[in-house]
Amino acid sequence: MTPIITAFERSPDRGQGLARDMRVRWALEEVGQPCEVRLVSFEAMKQPAHLALHPFGQIPTYEEGDLALFESGAIVLHIAERHAGLLPDDANARARAIAWMFAALNTVEPPILELAIAKFVEGDKPWSEQRLPLVKDRIRNRLQQLSARLGDADWLDGAFSAGDLMMVHTLLRLKPSGMLGEFPTLAAYVARGEARPAYQRAFDAQLAVFSAAQGKL
Repeated sequence: MTPIITAFERSPDRGQGLARDMRVRWALEEVGQPCEVRLVSFEAMKQPAHLALHPFGQIPTYEEGDLALFESGAIVLHIAERHAGLLPDDANARARAIAWMFAALNTVEPPILELAIAKFVEGDKPWSEQRLPLVKDRIRNRLQQLSARLGDADWLDGAFSAGDLMMVHTLLRLKPSGMLGEFPTLAAYVARGEARPAYQRAFDAQLAVFSAAQGKL
């Protein structure tokens, strides 16, 4: 059965591939699985039909038969566990790949999201100018740690895995800020992820949605 995922009808990222459905699209491309995409508006995301799939009114969601999932990390893990290509066969390596998925979401992503909030939500507050350097320092601390761990390796733990997929997409959120360029090792790591054919296919599919939406304006 072909899974159905949801994505923004008009993505705030303007086709840059930063929305979280990109992670799911990329994972499906990596394992060679097709999907149907149901586009939802911001208004529809707050309606009962979508809230039944995602209690917080966000995207993406994933439906396959009787299964309905929300949260991009949970969806990518489900895909990786069901299809070969994103998790190693060795049990210990598999566990480490999953640990990197959690690290991307729980350790690296929060300060990066905090930067977006500090700029676009709190930017007009009187204390914003003092807060922004503190937020950036927290990000740099995480990036220094991650860069040291990656070293000169291509991927975080041997071959490319779901852990790399989640980490690369998390780091991509920093590209507009220019901060990623301060860490050449990580910039090269992200570039390797973007160069993967599966990423390119997923990116093109998401960009096509934005282009179509623009054409209707």
